[in-house]
Amino acid sequence: MSDPASNTGLFGVHGMALELRSQRMGLIASNIANAATPNYKARDIDFNTALNARIKGASQDQAAAAAVQYRVPVMPSLDGNTVETGNEQVAFSRMRWVMPPPSPSFPTMSARSSARSRENKDGRNRP
Repeated sequence: MSDPASNTGLFGVHGMALELRSQRMGLIASNIANAATPNYKARDIDFNTALNARIKGASQDQAAAAAVQYRVPVMPSLDGNTVETGNEQVAFSRMRWVMPPPSPSFPTMSARSSARSRENKDGRNRP
């Protein structure tokens, strides 16, 4: 049997990670949307557990379902809802802005822009 992580296509394990991050963001967004629903229990996906299951060959849905956990609230509401909107918004924003550093072999937009700004009007590069 071949290693599932080696057969993931162009993006390798990163494609799996992006799929799981997307599913986690959807779950956090669902928590925020149900902040006023009585007896709604806030959930989250343990990303490391889900990614390890995915690497071992589980489907995306199986890996995410196995890693879903209920959040323990600091102050549960009287109606049984465990969503804490502030915590959910922090979790959502952390998912959005965590990015790896740029690769030296692939220049960032700012590096490309500065290269273009060095060009003269006749198209030659300045030293």
